[in-house]
Amino acid sequence: MRRLLLSLALLIGVMGATPADACPMCKYANENNQQSEAERMRPKAYMYSILFMIAMPMTLASCYGLAFYRMSKKQQELMSMEPFDDGPEIV
Repeated sequence: MRRLLLSLALLIGVMGATPADACPMCKYANENNQQSEAERMRPKAYMYSILFMIAMPMTLASCYGLAFYRMSKKQQELMSMEPFDDGPEIV
């Protein structure tokens, strides 16, 4: 019953969402009455900037992940090089 109510609430939330409009600069950049070469290149520039902004968080997360992975591997390597001491040997 709880799962059904949660699914129903999620469905109502998704159905109630309204679509977002483009930002004014993107809307202006994609207008058709562009005369000069610079005006025709503007949409491509916006596209590249948006792609850069989307890619940057994942790039930073990947770099941090790689750094921590290397640190943990180095720590494991150092731990394996240490002599293992079982304590006093009894004969």
